[in-house]
Amino acid sequence: MDAADSAALAAGTAPPAAPPAEEPQGIRRALRALLAERAGPQENRAATATPQGYDPGLWARMSGTLGIAGLALPEEYGGGGGPAALALACEEAGRALAPSPLLATAVLAAPLVTALGTPGQRAAILPALADGGLTCALAAPGGSLALALGLTGDNAAEDWSGGGRAGGVQARAADGGWRLYGEAAQVLDGHSAGLLLVAAHAGGFARSRTLLFLVRADEAERRADGLVRTRRPTLDPTRPQASVQFRDTAAELLGEEPADVLAALAATGRTAAVMLAAEAVGTAREALDRTLAHASAHERPGRPAGALPAVGHRLADLCVQVEAARSLTYAAAREPGPGPAGGPLALAHALEALRAAAGECVRLPGALGVTGEHEAQPSFRRAASDELLFGPVRRLRARAAERTGLLGEVAA
Repeated sequence: MDAADSAALAAGTAPPAAPPAEEPQGIRRALRALLAERAGPQENRAATATPQGYDPGLWARMSGTLGIAGLALPEEYGGGGGPAALALACEEAGRALAPSPLLATAVLAAPLVTALGTPGQRAAILPALADGGLTCALAAPGGSLALALGLTGDNAAEDWSGGGRAGGVQARAADGGWRLYGEAAQVLDGHSAGLLLVAAHAGGFARSRTLLFLVRADEAERRADGLVRTRRPTLDPTRPQASVQFRDTAAELLGEEPADVLAALAATGRTAAVMLAAEAVGTAREALDRTLAHASAHERPGRPAGALPAVGHRLADLCVQVEAARSLTYAAAREPGPGPAGGPLALAHALEALRAAAGECVRLPGALGVTGEHEAQPSFRRAASDELLFGPVRRLRARAAERTGLLGEVAA
Protein backbone atom coordinates (compact mmCIF):
# COMPACT_ATOMS: atom_id res chain seq x y z
CA MET A 1 0.00 0.00 0.00
CA ASP A 2 1.47 3.36 -1.00
CA ALA A 3 1.46 6.67 0.88
CA ALA A 4 -1.75 7.85 -0.76
CA ASP A 5 -3.58 4.72 0.32
CA SER A 6 -2.23 5.02 3.87
CA ALA A 7 -3.33 8.64 4.04
CA ALA A 8 -6.79 7.70 2.79
CA LEU A 9 -7.12 5.04 5.47
CA ALA A 10 -6.00 7.47 8.16
CA ALA A 11 -8.61 9.94 6.94
CA GLY A 12 -11.31 7.30 7.12
CA THR A 13 -11.93 6.91 3.39
CA ALA A 14 -11.14 4.06 1.04
CA PRO A 15 -8.40 4.73 -1.51
CA PRO A 16 -9.85 5.10 -5.01
CA ALA A 17 -9.80 2.04 -7.20
CA ALA A 18 -8.11 2.22 -10.56
CA PRO A 19 -10.98 2.13 -13.09
CA PRO A 20 -11.03 -0.55 -15.75
CA ALA A 21 -9.55 0.51 -19.08
CA GLU A 22 -12.15 2.13 -21.35
CA GLU A 23 -14.69 1.89 -18.54
CA PRO A 24 -18.13 3.11 -19.65
CA GLN A 25 -18.35 5.78 -17.00
CA GLY A 26 -21.77 6.90 -18.21
CA ILE A 27 -23.30 3.54 -17.23
CA ARG A 28 -21.71 3.70 -13.79
CA ARG A 29 -22.84 7.24 -13.06
CA ALA A 30 -26.39 6.76 -14.36
CA LEU A 31 -26.92 3.44 -12.61
CA ARG A 32 -25.39 4.62 -9.33
CA ALA A 33 -27.63 7.70 -9.35
CA LEU A 34 -30.72 5.59 -10.07
CA LEU A 35 -29.90 3.07 -7.34
CA ALA A 36 -29.17 5.84 -4.85
CA GLU A 37 -32.65 7.17 -5.56
CA ARG A 38 -34.59 3.89 -5.65
CA ALA A 39 -32.53 1.21 -3.84
CA GLY A 40 -31.69 2.44 -0.36
CA PRO A 41 -31.99 0.08 2.65
CA GLN A 42 -35.65 0.94 3.28
CA GLU A 43 -36.58 0.70 -0.39
CA ASN A 44 -34.84 -2.66 -0.67
CA ARG A 45 -36.71 -4.05 2.32
CA ALA A 46 -40.01 -2.88 0.86
CA ALA A 47 -39.17 -4.36 -2.55
CA THR A 48 -38.27 -7.80 -1.17
CA ALA A 49 -41.61 -7.90 0.68
CA THR A 50 -43.62 -7.58 -2.56
CA PRO A 51 -44.94 -10.65 -4.43
CA GLN A 52 -42.30 -10.14 -7.16
CA GLY A 53 -39.44 -9.76 -4.67
CA TYR A 54 -38.15 -6.65 -6.43
CA ASP A 55 -39.32 -3.19 -7.56
CA PRO A 56 -40.77 -3.53 -11.11
CA GLY A 57 -40.50 0.21 -11.63
CA LEU A 58 -36.80 0.19 -10.82
CA TRP A 59 -36.24 -2.79 -13.09
CA ALA A 60 -38.09 -1.05 -15.92
CA ARG A 61 -35.75 1.93 -15.63
CA MET A 62 -32.63 -0.25 -15.31
CA SER A 63 -33.52 -2.31 -18.38
CA GLY A 64 -35.69 -0.09 -20.55
CA THR A 65 -34.08 3.29 -19.86
CA LEU A 66 -30.46 2.35 -19.16
CA GLY A 67 -30.35 -0.88 -21.21
CA ILE A 68 -28.71 -2.89 -18.43
CA ALA A 69 -30.54 -6.14 -19.26
CA GLY A 70 -29.22 -6.19 -22.83
CA LEU A 71 -25.59 -5.27 -22.23
CA ALA A 72 -24.28 -8.76 -23.05
CA LEU A 73 -26.76 -9.51 -25.87
CA PRO A 74 -25.98 -9.20 -29.59
CA GLU A 75 -26.83 -5.81 -31.11
CA GLU A 76 -29.31 -7.37 -33.53
CA TYR A 77 -31.53 -8.23 -30.56
CA GLY A 78 -31.34 -4.83 -28.90
CA GLY A 79 -28.19 -5.46 -26.88
CA GLY A 80 -24.68 -4.09 -26.89
CA GLY A 81 -21.97 -3.21 -24.42
CA GLY A 82 -20.17 -6.47 -23.76
CA PRO A 83 -19.19 -8.47 -20.67
CA ALA A 84 -17.07 -5.71 -19.12
CA ALA A 85 -20.01 -3.29 -19.21
CA LEU A 86 -22.34 -5.89 -17.70
CA ALA A 87 -19.77 -6.60 -14.97
CA LEU A 88 -19.70 -2.89 -14.20
CA ALA A 89 -23.50 -2.83 -13.88
CA CYS A 90 -23.36 -5.89 -11.62
CA GLU A 91 -20.79 -4.18 -9.42
CA GLU A 92 -23.08 -1.19 -8.94
CA ALA A 93 -26.07 -3.47 -8.26
CA GLY A 94 -23.98 -5.31 -5.69
CA ARG A 95 -22.91 -2.05 -4.07
CA ALA A 96 -26.57 -1.13 -3.52
CA LEU A 97 -27.66 -4.74 -2.79
CA ALA A 98 -30.57 -3.98 -5.08
CA PRO A 99 -33.03 -6.86 -5.59
CA SER A 100 -33.70 -7.24 -9.32
CA PRO A 101 -33.98 -9.90 -12.06
CA LEU A 102 -30.52 -8.92 -13.35
CA LEU A 103 -28.74 -12.11 -12.26
CA ALA A 104 -31.44 -14.62 -13.19
CA THR A 105 -32.44 -12.97 -16.47
CA ALA A 106 -29.41 -11.24 -17.98
CA VAL A 107 -26.59 -13.34 -16.50
CA LEU A 108 -27.97 -16.89 -16.36
CA ALA A 109 -30.84 -17.21 -18.86
CA ALA A 110 -30.04 -14.83 -21.73
CA PRO A 111 -26.66 -16.44 -22.64
CA LEU A 112 -28.28 -19.87 -22.86
CA VAL A 113 -31.02 -18.65 -25.18
CA THR A 114 -28.37 -16.90 -27.29
CA ALA A 115 -26.16 -19.98 -27.48
CA LEU A 116 -28.77 -22.71 -27.99
CA GLY A 117 -31.97 -21.10 -29.26
CA THR A 118 -33.23 -21.43 -32.82
CA PRO A 119 -33.36 -18.20 -34.87
CA GLY A 120 -37.09 -18.00 -34.19
CA GLN A 121 -36.65 -18.49 -30.45
CA ARG A 122 -33.91 -15.89 -30.25
CA ALA A 123 -35.98 -13.38 -32.22
CA ALA A 124 -39.00 -13.96 -29.97
CA ILE A 125 -37.22 -13.97 -26.61
CA LEU A 126 -34.06 -11.86 -26.64
CA PRO A 127 -35.55 -8.45 -27.58
CA ALA A 128 -38.11 -8.89 -24.78
CA LEU A 129 -35.28 -9.66 -22.37
CA ALA A 130 -33.27 -6.66 -23.54
CA ASP A 131 -36.05 -4.15 -22.92
CA GLY A 132 -37.09 -5.66 -19.59
CA GLY A 133 -40.51 -6.79 -20.74
CA LEU A 134 -39.70 -10.45 -19.98
CA THR A 135 -37.86 -11.97 -17.04
CA CYS A 136 -36.38 -15.48 -16.97
CA ALA A 137 -35.23 -18.05 -14.45
CA LEU A 138 -32.98 -21.08 -14.84
CA ALA A 139 -34.47 -24.13 -13.12
CA ALA A 140 -31.71 -26.62 -12.41
CA PRO A 141 -32.89 -29.60 -10.35
CA GLY A 142 -30.82 -31.38 -7.78
CA GLY A 143 -30.38 -28.42 -5.45
CA SER A 144 -26.99 -27.48 -6.87
CA LEU A 145 -26.98 -24.59 -9.29
CA ALA A 146 -23.20 -24.34 -8.91
CA LEU A 147 -22.75 -27.92 -10.15
CA ALA A 148 -25.18 -27.46 -13.04
CA LEU A 149 -23.10 -24.48 -14.19
CA GLY A 150 -19.85 -26.42 -13.83
CA LEU A 151 -18.50 -24.11 -11.11
CA THR A 152 -17.81 -26.69 -8.42
CA GLY A 153 -17.56 -29.88 -10.45
CA ASP A 154 -17.93 -31.49 -13.85
CA ASN A 155 -21.60 -31.14 -14.80
CA ALA A 156 -21.23 -34.01 -17.28
CA ALA A 157 -19.93 -36.45 -14.67
CA GLU A 158 -22.69 -36.23 -12.05
CA ASP A 159 -26.43 -36.90 -12.24
CA TRP A 160 -27.52 -33.52 -10.92
CA SER A 161 -30.60 -33.36 -13.15
CA GLY A 162 -31.95 -36.83 -12.42
CA GLY A 163 -29.80 -39.11 -14.52
CA GLY A 164 -32.80 -40.76 -16.18
CA ARG A 165 -33.88 -42.24 -12.86
CA ALA A 166 -36.49 -41.04 -10.38
CA GLY A 167 -35.83 -37.55 -9.12
CA GLY A 168 -34.81 -34.36 -10.84
CA VAL A 169 -36.93 -33.30 -13.81
CA GLN A 170 -37.83 -35.75 -16.54
CA ALA A 171 -38.95 -34.85 -20.07
CA ARG A 172 -41.16 -37.03 -22.29
CA ALA A 173 -41.96 -36.45 -25.94
CA ALA A 174 -45.72 -36.37 -26.51
CA ASP A 175 -48.06 -35.14 -29.26
CA GLY A 176 -45.31 -33.38 -31.17
CA GLY A 177 -44.10 -31.54 -28.06
CA TRP A 178 -42.70 -32.27 -24.64
CA ARG A 179 -44.11 -32.80 -21.14
CA LEU A 180 -42.13 -32.24 -17.93
CA TYR A 181 -42.36 -34.07 -14.60
CA GLY A 182 -40.48 -33.42 -11.39
CA GLU A 183 -39.28 -30.57 -9.21
CA ALA A 184 -36.47 -28.01 -9.09
CA ALA A 185 -35.57 -26.26 -5.84
CA GLN A 186 -33.60 -23.07 -5.19
CA VAL A 187 -34.67 -21.47 -8.47
CA LEU A 188 -33.57 -17.83 -8.41
CA ASP A 189 -36.59 -15.63 -9.23
CA GLY A 190 -38.50 -18.82 -10.03
CA HIS A 191 -41.70 -17.54 -8.39
CA SER A 192 -41.98 -14.44 -10.59
CA ALA A 193 -40.18 -15.07 -13.89
CA GLY A 194 -42.32 -15.02 -17.02
CA LEU A 195 -40.18 -17.67 -18.74
CA LEU A 196 -38.53 -20.71 -17.18
CA LEU A 197 -35.49 -22.45 -18.68
CA VAL A 198 -35.69 -25.95 -17.31
CA ALA A 199 -32.86 -28.49 -17.35
CA ALA A 200 -34.38 -31.96 -17.66
CA HIS A 201 -33.38 -35.49 -18.61
CA ALA A 202 -34.96 -37.00 -21.68
CA GLY A 203 -34.86 -40.35 -23.42
CA GLY A 204 -34.88 -42.73 -20.47
CA PHE A 205 -31.85 -44.22 -18.77
CA ALA A 206 -30.31 -45.90 -21.81
CA ARG A 207 -30.39 -42.70 -23.92
CA SER A 208 -30.35 -40.27 -21.02
CA ARG A 209 -29.22 -36.77 -21.85
CA THR A 210 -29.81 -33.34 -20.37
CA LEU A 211 -31.77 -30.87 -22.49
CA LEU A 212 -33.11 -27.38 -21.85
CA PHE A 213 -36.79 -26.59 -22.21
CA LEU A 214 -38.83 -23.39 -22.29
CA VAL A 215 -41.90 -23.10 -20.09
CA ARG A 216 -43.90 -19.89 -20.43
CA ALA A 217 -44.90 -19.65 -16.84
CA ASP A 218 -47.80 -17.23 -17.10
CA GLU A 219 -49.43 -19.25 -19.87
CA ALA A 220 -48.91 -22.55 -18.04
CA GLU A 221 -50.50 -21.18 -14.87
CA ARG A 222 -53.48 -19.77 -16.77
CA ARG A 223 -54.02 -23.15 -18.43
CA ALA A 224 -53.63 -24.96 -15.09
CA ASP A 225 -50.92 -26.90 -16.89
CA GLY A 226 -49.40 -28.57 -13.85
CA LEU A 227 -46.95 -25.78 -12.97
CA VAL A 228 -46.72 -25.02 -9.24
CA ARG A 229 -44.35 -22.29 -8.05
CA THR A 230 -43.75 -21.63 -4.36
CA ARG A 231 -41.55 -18.86 -3.03
CA ARG A 232 -39.29 -20.03 -0.21
CA PRO A 233 -37.71 -18.15 2.72
CA THR A 234 -34.06 -17.33 2.04
CA LEU A 235 -31.08 -16.21 4.07
CA ASP A 236 -30.70 -13.21 1.76
CA PRO A 237 -34.11 -11.70 0.88
CA THR A 238 -32.54 -9.88 -2.11
CA ARG A 239 -31.91 -13.32 -3.69
CA PRO A 240 -35.51 -14.65 -3.83
CA GLN A 241 -35.82 -18.35 -4.57
CA ALA A 242 -38.64 -20.74 -5.30
CA SER A 243 -39.36 -24.41 -5.65
CA VAL A 244 -40.95 -25.21 -9.01
CA GLN A 245 -42.98 -28.37 -9.60
CA PHE A 246 -43.84 -29.75 -13.03
CA ARG A 247 -46.83 -32.06 -13.19
CA ASP A 248 -47.30 -33.04 -16.83
CA THR A 249 -46.38 -29.50 -17.87
CA ALA A 250 -46.16 -28.57 -21.55
CA ALA A 251 -42.70 -27.38 -22.64
CA GLU A 252 -40.79 -26.39 -25.76
CA LEU A 253 -37.31 -27.68 -26.51
CA LEU A 254 -34.71 -24.90 -26.52
CA GLY A 255 -32.82 -25.20 -29.80
CA GLU A 256 -32.54 -28.36 -31.82
CA GLU A 257 -30.95 -31.70 -31.19
CA PRO A 258 -28.15 -32.55 -31.14
CA ALA A 259 -26.91 -29.74 -28.92
CA ASP A 260 -24.18 -29.78 -26.29
CA VAL A 261 -26.31 -28.43 -23.48
CA LEU A 262 -23.81 -29.29 -20.75
CA ALA A 263 -21.05 -27.37 -22.50
CA ALA A 264 -23.37 -24.37 -22.92
CA LEU A 265 -24.24 -24.49 -19.21
CA ALA A 266 -20.54 -24.64 -18.30
CA ALA A 267 -19.73 -21.69 -20.59
CA THR A 268 -22.58 -19.71 -19.05
CA GLY A 269 -21.26 -20.64 -15.62
CA ARG A 270 -17.80 -19.27 -16.37
CA THR A 271 -19.27 -15.97 -17.56
CA ALA A 272 -21.78 -15.84 -14.69
CA ALA A 273 -18.94 -16.34 -12.23
CA VAL A 274 -17.38 -13.08 -13.46
CA MET A 275 -20.66 -11.19 -12.99
CA LEU A 276 -21.19 -12.70 -9.55
CA ALA A 277 -17.64 -11.72 -8.66
CA ALA A 278 -18.35 -8.15 -9.79
CA GLU A 279 -21.47 -8.08 -7.60
CA ALA A 280 -19.52 -9.39 -4.62
CA VAL A 281 -16.77 -6.82 -5.18
CA GLY A 282 -19.35 -4.02 -5.22
CA THR A 283 -20.89 -5.27 -1.98
CA ALA A 284 -17.47 -5.68 -0.38
CA ARG A 285 -16.37 -2.20 -1.44
CA GLU A 286 -19.51 -0.65 0.06
CA ALA A 287 -18.98 -2.57 3.31
CA LEU A 288 -15.35 -1.41 3.38
CA ASP A 289 -16.34 2.22 2.80
CA ARG A 290 -18.93 1.96 5.56
CA THR A 291 -16.38 0.45 7.96
CA LEU A 292 -13.84 3.17 7.20
CA ALA A 293 -16.45 5.87 7.72
CA HIS A 294 -17.36 4.34 11.07
CA ALA A 295 -13.72 4.13 12.12
CA SER A 296 -13.26 7.80 11.28
CA ALA A 297 -16.40 8.85 13.18
CA HIS A 298 -15.33 7.03 16.35
CA GLU A 299 -11.93 8.63 16.73
CA ARG A 300 -9.90 8.92 19.90
CA PRO A 301 -8.51 12.23 21.09
CA GLY A 302 -5.63 13.21 18.86
CA ARG A 303 -5.98 10.61 16.13
CA PRO A 304 -8.69 8.75 14.20
CA ALA A 305 -9.65 5.20 15.08
CA GLY A 306 -8.44 4.09 11.66
CA ALA A 307 -4.92 5.09 12.62
CA LEU A 308 -4.75 2.68 15.61
CA PRO A 309 -2.33 -0.10 14.72
CA ALA A 310 -4.71 -3.05 15.12
CA VAL A 311 -7.64 -1.48 13.30
CA GLY A 312 -5.53 0.32 10.71
CA HIS A 313 -3.63 -2.82 9.75
CA ARG A 314 -6.81 -4.85 9.39
CA LEU A 315 -8.42 -2.19 7.22
CA ALA A 316 -5.30 -1.84 5.07
CA ASP A 317 -5.17 -5.60 4.47
CA LEU A 318 -8.89 -5.63 3.70
CA CYS A 319 -8.53 -2.80 1.19
CA VAL A 320 -5.78 -4.68 -0.64
CA GLN A 321 -7.89 -7.86 -0.65
CA VAL A 322 -10.96 -6.14 -2.11
CA GLU A 323 -8.97 -4.30 -4.80
CA ALA A 324 -7.12 -7.47 -5.77
CA ALA A 325 -10.45 -9.24 -6.22
CA ARG A 326 -11.73 -6.34 -8.32
CA SER A 327 -8.66 -6.39 -10.56
CA LEU A 328 -8.97 -10.14 -11.10
CA THR A 329 -12.67 -9.78 -11.88
CA TYR A 330 -12.20 -7.18 -14.59
CA ALA A 331 -9.24 -9.02 -16.04
CA ALA A 332 -11.55 -12.01 -16.53
CA ALA A 333 -14.37 -9.81 -17.86
CA ARG A 334 -12.19 -8.23 -20.56
CA GLU A 335 -11.19 -11.54 -22.12
CA PRO A 336 -13.16 -12.21 -25.34
CA GLY A 337 -13.98 -15.66 -24.01
CA PRO A 338 -13.36 -16.26 -20.31
CA GLY A 339 -10.72 -18.91 -19.79
CA PRO A 340 -11.47 -22.21 -18.11
CA ALA A 341 -10.44 -20.93 -14.67
CA GLY A 342 -10.70 -17.12 -14.85
CA GLY A 343 -14.34 -16.78 -13.82
CA PRO A 344 -14.46 -19.30 -10.96
CA LEU A 345 -11.12 -18.11 -9.61
CA ALA A 346 -12.28 -14.47 -9.67
CA LEU A 347 -15.48 -15.52 -7.92
CA ALA A 348 -13.54 -17.36 -5.22
CA HIS A 349 -11.41 -14.28 -4.51
CA ALA A 350 -14.44 -11.97 -4.56
CA LEU A 351 -16.52 -14.12 -2.22
CA GLU A 352 -13.60 -14.36 0.17
CA ALA A 353 -13.13 -10.58 0.07
CA LEU A 354 -16.85 -10.02 0.63
CA ARG A 355 -16.90 -12.38 3.59
CA ALA A 356 -13.91 -10.59 5.12
CA ALA A 357 -15.33 -7.10 4.49
CA ALA A 358 -18.78 -7.99 5.83
CA GLY A 359 -17.25 -9.66 8.86
CA GLU A 360 -15.07 -6.64 9.64
CA CYS A 361 -18.07 -4.35 9.21
CA VAL A 362 -19.88 -6.36 11.90
CA ARG A 363 -16.92 -6.91 14.23
CA LEU A 364 -15.37 -3.43 14.30
CA PRO A 365 -15.12 -2.39 17.97
CA GLY A 366 -17.85 -0.10 19.20
CA ALA A 367 -20.43 -0.38 16.47
CA LEU A 368 -21.84 -1.84 13.56
CA GLY A 369 -23.74 -5.09 13.27
CA VAL A 370 -25.35 -5.80 16.59
CA THR A 371 -28.94 -6.12 15.39
CA GLY A 372 -30.47 -7.58 12.26
CA GLU A 373 -31.86 -4.17 11.33
CA HIS A 374 -28.44 -2.62 10.95
CA GLU A 375 -27.15 -1.82 7.48
CA ALA A 376 -24.18 -4.14 8.02
CA GLN A 377 -26.40 -7.22 8.13
CA PRO A 378 -27.49 -7.31 4.44
CA SER A 379 -23.83 -7.47 3.36
CA PHE A 380 -23.18 -10.31 5.76
CA ARG A 381 -26.26 -12.21 4.57
CA ARG A 382 -25.26 -11.72 0.92
CA ALA A 383 -21.79 -13.10 1.65
CA ALA A 384 -23.17 -16.23 3.32
CA SER A 385 -25.95 -16.75 0.77
CA ASP A 386 -23.72 -16.45 -2.30
CA GLU A 387 -21.24 -18.92 -0.91
CA LEU A 388 -24.05 -21.40 -0.23
CA LEU A 389 -25.46 -20.95 -3.74
CA PHE A 390 -22.28 -20.74 -5.82
CA GLY A 391 -19.44 -22.00 -3.65
CA PRO A 392 -17.91 -22.83 -1.31
CA VAL A 393 -14.70 -20.96 -2.04
CA ARG A 394 -12.49 -24.01 -1.61
CA ARG A 395 -14.47 -25.94 -4.24
CA LEU A 396 -14.38 -23.03 -6.68
CA ARG A 397 -10.59 -22.94 -6.36
CA ALA A 398 -10.30 -26.70 -6.63
CA ARG A 399 -12.43 -26.73 -9.80
CA ALA A 400 -10.34 -23.91 -11.32
CA ALA A 401 -7.16 -25.84 -10.58
CA GLU A 402 -8.66 -29.01 -12.04
CA ARG A 403 -9.67 -27.29 -15.29
CA THR A 404 -6.21 -25.80 -15.79
CA GLY A 405 -4.51 -29.14 -15.10
CA LEU A 406 -2.78 -27.80 -12.01
CA LEU A 407 -3.88 -30.67 -9.82
CA GLY A 408 -2.55 -33.19 -12.32
CA GLU A 409 0.81 -31.44 -12.45
CA VAL A 410 1.05 -31.42 -8.66
CA ALA A 411 0.14 -35.10 -8.50
CA ALA A 412 2.74 -35.91 -11.15
